[in-house]
Amino acid sequence: MIIQDVHIHSAFADGKHSVAEMAAAAFALGVDSLGFSEHGITDFDPKYSMSLESAPRYAAEVASEKERYAGRMEIFCGVEQDYYSIAPNFHCDYRIGSVHYVKKGDEYVIVDGGSAEQLLLRIEKYWNGDRMAMCEEYYSMVSRLPEVTKCNIIGHFDVITKLNELSGLFDTENSRYREAAYAAIDALCGADMVFEINTGAMARGVRTTPYPYPDMLCRIRERGGRIMFNSDCHHKEKLLYGRDVAVAAAKNAGFTEYALLTANGFKMHPIG
Repeated sequence: MIIQDVHIHSAFADGKHSVAEMAAAAFALGVDSLGFSEHGITDFDPKYSMSLESAPRYAAEVASEKERYAGRMEIFCGVEQDYYSIAPNFHCDYRIGSVHYVKKGDEYVIVDGGSAEQLLLRIEKYWNGDRMAMCEEYYSMVSRLPEVTKCNIIGHFDVITKLNELSGLFDTENSRYREAAYAAIDALCGADMVFEINTGAMARGVRTTPYPYPDMLCRIRERGGRIMFNSDCHHKEKLLYGRDVAVAAAKNAGFTEYALLTANGFKMHPIG
């Protein structure tokens, strides 16, 4: 298999290492193709994202590494574009669409950060304690990511389940939950999106399985969706973390191919 990972973060936002350090670590691991996807500009939460001023510098550093590794490791410059991020002020080879916040009034309510207790307090405050109402609103937003963010990859589809394995916040067998998630999958497959199998929560020690959950992966396969493998890495020591688990999850769901980002769009390759 060609080893590609296009969900990578650096110190330009909430990552721990420079673009050059991440590229060097990837090359040492034998990565064939690397994509930097720094968090798009969210001026309401600057600690989480790039700024208008730093984003062009990010693109320039990625371009420098692309030249450094030319002929040895392919490098792409992308962005993880949140539902509420402003448009990038630099050229992107690709965009990962994601939902980290839901706007309630004037508040941007984070749905994948902090502790389970903190999330429950947010649900109580903004959704009157109705956990399924938050899930429904989240998946409704996810279904609109292609239109809103102009993405071609869907990031960590069910990230609201980040703490479920540890705390059981949501009943993912609940009919309201499944209907909302399946409706989003159907809409996104209709828009020809690529879904990443994302091992970021595994690297953080809060899940033993990647996003999305197996039943969601099966739905994606049934609807003709495509998948790829990404680590959502924020630390160079976590590059490619859990890739073998992600590949096994794809096979268990019935996938025989994965999407590979190229200079000419996505190409399908067999899963070895």
